[in-house]
Amino acid sequence: MPHDIRILTETQLRGAVRLDMGTVQIVERAFAALARGAVIMPPILSMDLEKVGGEFDVKTAYIDGLERFALKASTGFFGNAALGLPSLGGLMMVFSAKTGQVEAVLLDNGYLTDIRTAAAGGVAAMHLAPVGVRTAGVLGTGLQARLQLQAAHLARPFEAALIWGRDPAKAESCAREMTDTLGVPVHAITDPADLVARCQLVITTTPSRTPLITADMLHPCLHITAMGSDAEGKTEISPEALVAADAYYCDRVSQCRSLGELRGAVEAGLWDRPDPPELGQVIMGELEGRTEEEQVTICDLTGTGAQDTAIATHVMDVLGSADIGTMIRT
Repeated sequence: MPHDIRILTETQLRGAVRLDMGTVQIVERAFAALARGAVIMPPILSMDLEKVGGEFDVKTAYIDGLERFALKASTGFFGNAALGLPSLGGLMMVFSAKTGQVEAVLLDNGYLTDIRTAAAGGVAAMHLAPVGVRTAGVLGTGLQARLQLQAAHLARPFEAALIWGRDPAKAESCAREMTDTLGVPVHAITDPADLVARCQLVITTTPSRTPLITADMLHPCLHITAMGSDAEGKTEISPEALVAADAYYCDRVSQCRSLGELRGAVEAGLWDRPDPPELGQVIMGELEGRTEEEQVTICDLTGTGAQDTAIATHVMDVLGSADIGTMIRT
């Protein structure tokens, strides 16, 4: 029987969903669903395209109780900046959880991934960062660095921020932009160690393959959200720092063991303890998060298909029957 499929462009999706506390709460509920065991989520399908400086990933998940689920194909080609193109791209397909039929194709060019990834950082900050965050810092100068600072400011309204990047000019430009966006002073800094020392909340957003944060940089009243390590070979936090922290949390332990910061600690033979807790368990109240302001906490975010299904379903709920997008009949 013929049915309609809605095609939505990036512009239309930007008009429907933006990074705000509502979006943070949507992603928070996805983490909680993972903790409840209410999610069917296969391993990430990933290709490392080393010869062309790119990567390709496919993620999906079914969340019990939602009317839809999504399949997301995403690309990361990190030489695109030199071509005047964004580094990240991709699309999502939305399926009915009742019939399996395709309901929509979201041509977001990675926009929804950017939003849900930043929102996950906001969730981590909300549950794990010290209450009294005065200064936040970000390692990286790309779009995700900007969005992560915005999400962190939603969760922990800080008074100032610091930015580090390998290219000082890009860091200065990012700092000026974020000063205007956040309405608080944001400054570029040339030394990652200095940035960490001056912050209570740090987010790492790079594709680095060598650690940017080491154990000797850790100090009381610090939370670190590491979201750049989402593929084999990437690492932003040294294994020694991971085990030196008072508490370390994963978005999904199985993913962090193969793609995240946990992989490095396991391979180095430094992680000889039980599996770390997952962020969703803290959200659900099954486990405690930060118990004292002086603690050092780290959260490892590799990105989950549950987040993609959550944000895609949210888009469809927001748009409802509104006359937005192009309908095609199969």
